[in-house]
Amino acid sequence: MNYEEELKRLNEYQREAVLDESDACIVNANVGSGKTTVLISKILYLHHAKNVSYRNMIVLTFTNKAANEIKERLTGADSGVQAEDLEGFGTFHSVALHFLKNRLPVEKMGYTRDFLVIEPEEELDIALHIIQEEKLSIKYKNRLKKRLEQAMAVRTEEQMKPGYKDDLFRLVQLLREEKIRQNKMSFLDLLQNVNDLLDDSGTEPKWIIIDEVQDSDSLQLDFIDKLKRDGTRLFAVGDPNQVIYSWRGSTLNVVYALKHKYAARELSLPVNYRSSSSILEAARCFLQNGGSLTGVREPGSKIVVKNQYNPFNEACYLADKIQELHSAGVPYKEIAIFYRLQNQSQIFEDVFQKNGIPYEVSLKKTIRDIPVLNWVIKLLRFSVNPNDLSSGIYVLSNQDYGERIREKEAAKLVRGQSEKQSGLLADMQEFAARCAGIQSVDELYDYFGFDRYIKPTAATYREDKESIRTLLDIIIAYGKEKQMTFLEGLTDFLNSSALYGVNILQKDISSSTDSVKLMTLHASKGLEFSHVFITGVNYGLIPLQTKGMEEEEEERRLFFVGITRAKDYLELSYYTNPEHYRAMAGESRYIRMIPPRLIRDDAVRTTEVSLQELKKQIQAARAEGEKAEAGSGNPEAGNRMMENQETKNQETKNQEAIQRENIRRVSHKKYGIGTVLREDEMMIEAEFENYGMKEFMKAFSELEYL
Repeated sequence: MNYEEELKRLNEYQREAVLDESDACIVNANVGSGKTTVLISKILYLHHAKNVSYRNMIVLTFTNKAANEIKERLTGADSGVQAEDLEGFGTFHSVALHFLKNRLPVEKMGYTRDFLVIEPEEELDIALHIIQEEKLSIKYKNRLKKRLEQAMAVRTEEQMKPGYKDDLFRLVQLLREEKIRQNKMSFLDLLQNVNDLLDDSGTEPKWIIIDEVQDSDSLQLDFIDKLKRDGTRLFAVGDPNQVIYSWRGSTLNVVYALKHKYAARELSLPVNYRSSSSILEAARCFLQNGGSLTGVREPGSKIVVKNQYNPFNEACYLADKIQELHSAGVPYKEIAIFYRLQNQSQIFEDVFQKNGIPYEVSLKKTIRDIPVLNWVIKLLRFSVNPNDLSSGIYVLSNQDYGERIREKEAAKLVRGQSEKQSGLLADMQEFAARCAGIQSVDELYDYFGFDRYIKPTAATYREDKESIRTLLDIIIAYGKEKQMTFLEGLTDFLNSSALYGVNILQKDISSSTDSVKLMTLHASKGLEFSHVFITGVNYGLIPLQTKGMEEEEEERRLFFVGITRAKDYLELSYYTNPEHYRAMAGESRYIRMIPPRLIRDDAVRTTEVSLQELKKQIQAARAEGEKAEAGSGNPEAGNRMMENQETKNQETKNQEAIQRENIRRVSHKKYGIGTVLREDEMMIEAEFENYGMKEFMKAFSELEYL
């Protein structure tokens, strides 16, 4: 990759950032301003123009995807860059893991270098087991995960704010000891331990380069500080307007703190190349931290605002809209639908599947979500780490797979306190000695004899077997790709899967796949699409109901992130009937914050009153008209009233007869054939196969009676 050609393509602001050689430089990068381009150009410039080895750089990102994007750009054809040259490139946790595995004396803490990384859920399982064994008094166990995180983030009980009088800190101490005994580290342990051990390390990189620095929490800032020695330079890029993870510990003052701690030079990337000027002008309404948001593109189309009746109606509308866009030449992969809560995706998935629209859902799922694979992973974890007692006990005592023995008996077996024999336990304990040379899925599958433990007579046998073989295939391929021995590759895979999950559920998105992307606003960060639909802009969803100003401000920043993913077309929608207990009917104030001149009032957008209110208004208007006619003294009016009443009575009788006989059928172009359940003058309710019960206003129902 020619760094000189890269420099020529940069604007003056980007070039200044790349060429800067200050001891510390903080770059405020506006959304869509080419942040990733600047980071990669900076790395190339340092390597090729300043002869800084990649091995003397630490490049920190907040997602594995961002780290891989940088690595792929550097390891292109004929680059000569090897994977080991980029071992200091990755997420904070993966770089910390590399240091602990390869550079730091973890033995001082009681660990061995083959320790395994565990997910928060597994750490919680160990904590609950300790509570039971030690008979600890712990209040509010439903909030134990959060309380543990807070307690483990400090070193002494005195540092904690006054709280509940229970055995929490005793639990924290026992949990730390048990993790060392089982040779395991949690995500939090990775950063705490690397920070403790870096004091004794000769590690001194020449450059630290950080992406999305505004998302750093206190432990990550400590990590940066430990790495930055006297001869180390710091280059960090971030945008305070995109702080959307305060619940994870990130804070608004990170950029300010770094600037003053290291007397950093502050630069900016003010020019947005992504979005039309109309979209940018709307986004400015949600800026909170000053700075300009300058664009170079034409205004483009106005922002469309639609009032949909409910999520199902919107999903049907979007199915038609997407097909129209695709027919007009818009690739599916350039279309994205955002929502606030993950469970909002299901209705879109159902409707798109029925309409043949390819889609992908961005959903962080792990192997734990497939029971048989959760069992297999724990089996493999115990096989490579016999100190992992909790995994061994789980494997033997699981009531769906394995030998299905009682937990107490399993604990005795794993701890060597029972004279009974277990074939599965023996296979796991002998695994490292007997399976170092495994090369294929069949060898690994047959070694454990998985067919015996997933029961060929079980209803889920075929599905379970396929899932296991798929996972084993991923493991074998992973080790070969990394050019590791089988056991090294397996251990590395187990740690990687704990950090990032495994895409075995097909619940992650790929920018190269031509499919519509469905995701939460949080998941949209760092992405861009030509057409963006943000759904459910009702108070209670966007924004969520908040407890204070800080949460409210973060909701605004999150909406800002969603808006600025759109390049050409942005559509916002809200519901008359949100069908969500959190949400209120009608548009949220976020829509009203956008200047009306930027909005195209679509015909679908209607009054904000609820359906029940609409019924009452129509009924009141009819009653008022009839009253006026009756009071006019006009005999014909009186006759019409009587005729109308008789007609109503007859209609009521007819409807009751229809309901009793349950034979009235209707046809709808979207839902197909349905059975009428109830109807009156204004409304009709029908049940459709595959879609369930739907209620329509007769005037707009598009129903045909059969």
